[in-house]
Amino acid sequence: MMDIGKINRILIGHDNVGLRSGWFLASVQITVPVQGRQYMFPCNRWLDKDEADGRVEVEVYPSEILPIEKLINYEVSVVTGDVRAAGTNAKVFMQIYGETGKTELIILENRSNNFERGATDIFKREAADVGKIYKIRIGHDGTGIGDGWFLESVTLKRLATKTKGSDKNNKKKKKSEEGEEEETKEGEGMDVYTFVAHRWLAKDEGDKELVVELVPDGESDLEENTYEVHVLTGTVWGAGTDANVFLSIYGMERGDTGERQLKRSNNLNKFEKGQVDVFTIKAIDLGELKKLRIRHDNSGTSPSWFLERVEIIDLKESTTYYFPCQRWLAVEEDDGQIARELVPVDEAFVKKDSENDGQSPATLGLEQKAKSTTYTVKVKTGDKKNAGTDANVFITLYGSKDDTGIVSLKASKINKNKFERGKVDEFTVESVDIGDLKKIKIGHDNKGNSTGWFLEWVEIDAPSLGQCLKFPCGRWLDKSEDDGAVERIIFPADLQTIEYIPFVPYEITVYTSDIFGAGTDADVFIVLYGSDGICTQQKSLCLNKREQRMYFERNSVNQFIVELEDVGDIIEKIRIGHKGGGLNSGWHLDRVTIRRLLPNGKGSETVTFPCERWLAKSEDDGETVRELVPSDIFTEKLMKDGTLKQIEEEVEDPLEVHTYKISVFTGDIYGAGTDANVFLNIYGDMGDMGERKLSKSETNFNKFERGQEDTFTIQAVDLGILYKIKIRHDNSMFSPDWFLEKVEILDETTEESFVFLCERWLSKKKEDKKIERTLYEQSYDGERNSLDDSSLSVSSQDSSANLKEPKKSSLVKAAEEGSLIPYHITVTTGTEYDSSTDSRVFIIIMGPQKVQTERLWLDLPEGKDEFADGSVEKFSVWGLDVGEIKKVEVGHDGATPESCWLMEELTIVVPTKGVMYNFVCKCWLARDKGDGLTSRILNILDAECVNIGIKILYEVTVVTGDIESGGTDANIFMTVFGSNGNTEEMLLEKNGDRFERGQEDSFIMEIADIAPLRKMRIRTDGKGTRPHWFMERITLRNLTNQEVATFTYGDWLSKLKNATGSLVCEMPAVINDEQMMEDTTYTLQVKTSDIGGAGTDANVSLILFGEYGDSGTLPLKESNKSNKFERNQMDEFSFSEMLSLGDLCKVRIWHDNKGIAPGWHLEYIDVMDSAMDKTFRFQCDRWLAKGEDDGQLIRELACANNDILELKERTAYEIETVTSDREDADTKENIWIILEGKMGRSKEFLMENSSKKRRFERGATDTFQFSSKNVGDIAAICVGHCPKDGKKSSAKADVFWHVQEIIVTEMELCNKYYFRCNAKIPLRYKRRDYKVFECAKVTESFASKARSLVPVKYETIVVTGFEKGAGTDANVFITIYGLNGDSGRRALKQKFRNLFERGKTNRFYLETLDMGELKKVRIEHDNSGLAPGWLVERVEITNSATGVTTIFPCGKWLDENRGDGLICRDLFPRY
Repeated sequence: MMDIGKINRILIGHDNVGLRSGWFLASVQITVPVQGRQYMFPCNRWLDKDEADGRVEVEVYPSEILPIEKLINYEVSVVTGDVRAAGTNAKVFMQIYGETGKTELIILENRSNNFERGATDIFKREAADVGKIYKIRIGHDGTGIGDGWFLESVTLKRLATKTKGSDKNNKKKKKSEEGEEEETKEGEGMDVYTFVAHRWLAKDEGDKELVVELVPDGESDLEENTYEVHVLTGTVWGAGTDANVFLSIYGMERGDTGERQLKRSNNLNKFEKGQVDVFTIKAIDLGELKKLRIRHDNSGTSPSWFLERVEIIDLKESTTYYFPCQRWLAVEEDDGQIARELVPVDEAFVKKDSENDGQSPATLGLEQKAKSTTYTVKVKTGDKKNAGTDANVFITLYGSKDDTGIVSLKASKINKNKFERGKVDEFTVESVDIGDLKKIKIGHDNKGNSTGWFLEWVEIDAPSLGQCLKFPCGRWLDKSEDDGAVERIIFPADLQTIEYIPFVPYEITVYTSDIFGAGTDADVFIVLYGSDGICTQQKSLCLNKREQRMYFERNSVNQFIVELEDVGDIIEKIRIGHKGGGLNSGWHLDRVTIRRLLPNGKGSETVTFPCERWLAKSEDDGETVRELVPSDIFTEKLMKDGTLKQIEEEVEDPLEVHTYKISVFTGDIYGAGTDANVFLNIYGDMGDMGERKLSKSETNFNKFERGQEDTFTIQAVDLGILYKIKIRHDNSMFSPDWFLEKVEILDETTEESFVFLCERWLSKKKEDKKIERTLYEQSYDGERNSLDDSSLSVSSQDSSANLKEPKKSSLVKAAEEGSLIPYHITVTTGTEYDSSTDSRVFIIIMGPQKVQTERLWLDLPEGKDEFADGSVEKFSVWGLDVGEIKKVEVGHDGATPESCWLMEELTIVVPTKGVMYNFVCKCWLARDKGDGLTSRILNILDAECVNIGIKILYEVTVVTGDIESGGTDANIFMTVFGSNGNTEEMLLEKNGDRFERGQEDSFIMEIADIAPLRKMRIRTDGKGTRPHWFMERITLRNLTNQEVATFTYGDWLSKLKNATGSLVCEMPAVINDEQMMEDTTYTLQVKTSDIGGAGTDANVSLILFGEYGDSGTLPLKESNKSNKFERNQMDEFSFSEMLSLGDLCKVRIWHDNKGIAPGWHLEYIDVMDSAMDKTFRFQCDRWLAKGEDDGQLIRELACANNDILELKERTAYEIETVTSDREDADTKENIWIILEGKMGRSKEFLMENSSKKRRFERGATDTFQFSSKNVGDIAAICVGHCPKDGKKSSAKADVFWHVQEIIVTEMELCNKYYFRCNAKIPLRYKRRDYKVFECAKVTESFASKARSLVPVKYETIVVTGFEKGAGTDANVFITIYGLNGDSGRRALKQKFRNLFERGKTNRFYLETLDMGELKKVRIEHDNSGLAPGWLVERVEITNSATGVTTIFPCGKWLDENRGDGLICRDLFPRY
């Protein structure tokens, strides 16, 4: 085909001939190696006259274009010699080497009978572009009859791509049929190489080699070289092998020899114990040798082989290379590999080893390990029927520089039976320097019974590179499934790549003492510590039980090479121990040495850690874990002259071993004690001591009983200043629940003591059901982050820093700068078959001009492993503030065909912008569904956008008193009141360990924009196992302007411990040492009317509303009369220690309808505020009775003092302009402005600039006053910029005024209107050219709000959905929120009516004082009755005074068992 460049779309169809010609096409994949692209065209539709739209051809667009390896075309002509029996039937292969690399093995075969005597065979092959070619290797495998072959010559044409003109006319060859004889014009863009062989490749002719390397004619500088290979088999028992051994030698710059079988040795029986076998290999000179790969095929009776080393003599240069191995190549020994890559070492190291022959174990493994990369390969077999295989699986890893060759996956570290359904197998592959992993090839040989295999994924972890790659497959490797392939090439999934700090190799040698019973078969583990508490993970030294039995015998020396985290230059200490178990697990350890390479690789250092103690439960102090410190360091350096220099030195002042006395106090409450096993880990600024079991109490035989103190002694290397402990129990034995009061730790060496308060349950049944706790030292003030255990700062470390300055978490810093903001994301998964996914889901939020957040991962909480069908998952993530959101990308990292996900809807709430976006997507994110995309970009224009009110970020700090059992696990609710309204009641998240005794807990909350703050109300629900809470104080810090308000209480919130038994408290805000509200006493006089039956015995409550919020519910209990609320009686109630609400505007009063004849006719209420010395009258004159008036038991009364100001026609406006603080913002000319109001448009106000009084200067604020007619609520302003002198000529084109903000105040009611402009106003002579700004924010004055408080009837319509089971019999409640307050929670009831039935509409009337524009509705039910689940379609509310109807759509279930399980929803209006 001609090259058409990048493929944009394809047309595919059929001719609809024949029976059953309909075809369901899933997808088309097109691979174009010459472009290096693979296109995926998903179709997923019928091409059939009788299905869907009846089309039999369709245009398809690509869903993804993957980059693959770019290949070019080669034409190979092979000439077979014209001698007798020159032809061959064996399989011929070749490999091409060039300046930039090598191709993979190319098999030369096609349909005709190739390689006959005197014939020329031409092959076209695609392979990697290797640049200028310097050699080829060609050979055959010696199979078939008459396999000897006389090769005359090979001609190689490299068909490079011509690039003339545009990309479109490239006549590249693409996927041309291999057999076609296609004439290619020689000329530009083609390199021709000729290789003359003229020799036999036969077992019985010439030099008996079947493989030859050739250089192109005319390239004289490369010659053939002969390498003499000496293979030394070890002297271990069973070291020899009968398997076939293969070797490949690699040069520094000139390629490699390819894999050659080591056949003809100087010994008849090859590779026997202690024997040296010599082979010769001919190859084009490789230059200096870099590495070799040696493997065997695991055939024969005893294939296990212990290879001592390989020596290679370069006969041309006559130099010898030493490749030590000293390891098994065996499936059942060592790490199970039967292939090893070896690197050469200096002769000095090898000679050093042979001198002290057999004394110490070999020590060169470390050098080998440092130069090689160890890959841990995990292979996941799918969880499908017959997914497992018994065939032999092999893998090849391809890097940017080289590949590993074929590696057989024989020895799984996890499962005896490999590749079984749903299992993960783990293997080790070692290789030397293959560069970055690009792809893998994995397959099997199709042998055995059930060979078909469903491969889910392969994960390859290379600790020394700090990279873990995931290769998703999700396909069959089966002759009879999918496309019938039994090997696949897989590329890594970028999104699933994990990077971390690379590991380094350590050589750990363990010396077991020469004492009776010193050995152990237990699982021995080790942890290394550097300075500043950096430590490695805990690593078991033995891989399996067999090794445990082999190693750690009496008087033995065992060496392990492990890759672990880099702990820095100095190893301060190690922890070594064993897990016990088995017979005689006691172990007497003499010492441990750890060898590491010096940074430049020229030599190493060995650190010795003496122990000479038992690790046994029955010996010494019964500990099975020891911490050891170094005694001396031995360094070996390789000098320039090739000798080794050795230095021994003692470690200067190593860390001391300290004794820690640990006192554990169990609480004195019922059931506090435990019989479970308790484990403790202590953390200091110099590291931790590892988890230790608290086994022998020195004070009590029966440990951890109620009210007792248990003391334990633990030895550990100096931990420095202790700042946290982790304590847990294993929930074993009869009653494991444990109430831990505190832990005290005394460092006996320094006599410092540390206290860790707990006062909590460790129980699976009580409180938060956790049996592990992290406790911080009382005086610790660093970050208390339970997630991140390492690198926590302790105040002692940076004591030079100013300790008064509280440490800020990084999140708070970012929020202060305004760079990061919270996004709340709700994801609903569809309910169709296969909708769920266990992939990781991400979201990217994009603003204008390529501003976007990073990829925000929506990681499911612990315990959930998938986005299940029909589930609703909520996430809060912090991301970059992108300004105005334009697009949202959502997707997942699943790359297999299996990982499909149906996203039903997506909701994004941006609290700091006050908007909520709702996308109803109903789209598949899947490779094999719909259009094949796993991520899509949603345009914000397709979302429904709802205003939910701007929230401001505050840092909230809650201080719990340091008083016995001051902490709580009750739910704590906070309401904040400001001059501009109040928040709703918000739950303060416990988050595991907040609100505990003596703690300061800081977290970020979103609070409505109501500043300046006035007061706070805190309520606890008094539930939980520890309902009492001693609350010291709470501070709120506005992260945008750093204003701090402090609210101090200093008392219990508790029914028992508080004098009044109160669970609610109110605190005034203290800002800059000024209390924002006055203390007062409210005296209420309640007058019952003089009407028959006016009195009541019901319980009456009320709430006062004023300038600074509300009073909370005040129950009218203690009257000056014994019988309250009798006809024509005045009752007086007094409430002392209240906060003055300023001017009052309304009262909400209700009763609970209890007692005989509870109906009540209220005349009025008078409220006296002692601080203001003012009385407020609230006239009622109405019934609160079921059977009278409108049947409401709740009334809202307006204050009679609210002067009903008759608004005058005229008023004054104050206009304040803020000029931007930036260059060229100022102007010398005039500005004019027009106000657009709800009642009309103002005249033009001219704001004049004069030379005497300069206005509109950079960063300045200017104020003007104008009188005008009243235009009502201002919706927008028009702003223009005109020349002072009014001359046309002076209106220059490039003069601007840059205005930041304009604030208009209406002087009669003092309502303020804010316009956030941030725009340039051009200077224009004409009045037609101006900018319009809409009102961004209104702060309504109290007088104005109070004015509008008139009683209004709200008609409320609730529509129930039409789905099955949509109706409910539960009790329903509604709260309506408006600009001027809310309605309170009202029950929606009607006598003798069955409400809220499926598909029905119910109408209710509520009377309240006018709430202004309605902002939201909260609808909820109490989940009572048989089937309480309820599908609410929508709520409509009509203000009967204005006739304005607001619609609140819902369309969701209020059902604990569906979706997000909420039975209370906030609905926002749709305009």
